[in-house]
Amino acid sequence: MTQALPRTSFTRSGLVRALADLAAEDVPESRQSFAERVGQWLDFKDALPLYSVLNPGTSGAAVQGSGTAPPEYAALREEFDRVRAALADSIVADGVFRPGKARIELPTPVPNAPVESAAEFSPYRRYYLAHQRDMQAGIAPLRTSARAALSRHSPALQHLAALDAVLDQALATRERTLLSTVSSLLAKRFEHLYAAHQAAQAEAQAEDDPSRWMEPGGWLAVFCREMQAVLLAELDTRLQPVSGLIEALHNEVTG
Repeated sequence: MTQALPRTSFTRSGLVRALADLAAEDVPESRQSFAERVGQWLDFKDALPLYSVLNPGTSGAAVQGSGTAPPEYAALREEFDRVRAALADSIVADGVFRPGKARIELPTPVPNAPVESAAEFSPYRRYYLAHQRDMQAGIAPLRTSARAALSRHSPALQHLAALDAVLDQALATRERTLLSTVSSLLAKRFEHLYAAHQAAQAEAQAEDDPSRWMEPGGWLAVFCREMQAVLLAELDTRLQPVSGLIEALHNEVTG
């Protein structure tokens, strides 16, 4: 089986690069500006709240940095690290590649299962969606806490917190729609690897055995490793807004 060279761009996010590496065809870069692309994501009902946040009043003086980060910055950073570590550990502690108890166990072919049923993608779709629900449940409260912390400081940080709240609400539906397509892209990768495996088996005139698919180098083991890499990349993508808020708090307060 031949492997195509990765088609990555350093201007893309880790999640986009991870998906591009698995794609059968490369996706060209958009020629639209960032503002044009974001504009297509927003409904008309979002325009007024966004305009209000982008055009605040002039009252309120900027706060001079104290040179030291406030205690709540350390608490936020600690909570951020805890949430990320817990979600990442839930992905890699799968009960298969890392034996032991797993909160969401990686599916594997049932012993003596027919080849056709063992090669169904549906268990892996459910596995991916379960992790996506975990990410949403863990990150949303953290983002809310970060906005609350910013709102207790300078007008600039209050403005940033308000902007993040508006964009979070305005883009939530579009974000869910886009992230829901990740499992469909993984399904295509699953089918591609399985088809290549079938071709290799036919060429070797060998009888297929699903119990060996998860052995090192097996097509299903390769897919599961790739799927977990995509999950970790999606985790970092989902955490980027929170990380930006926390760093903005640190930079503003420390001057």
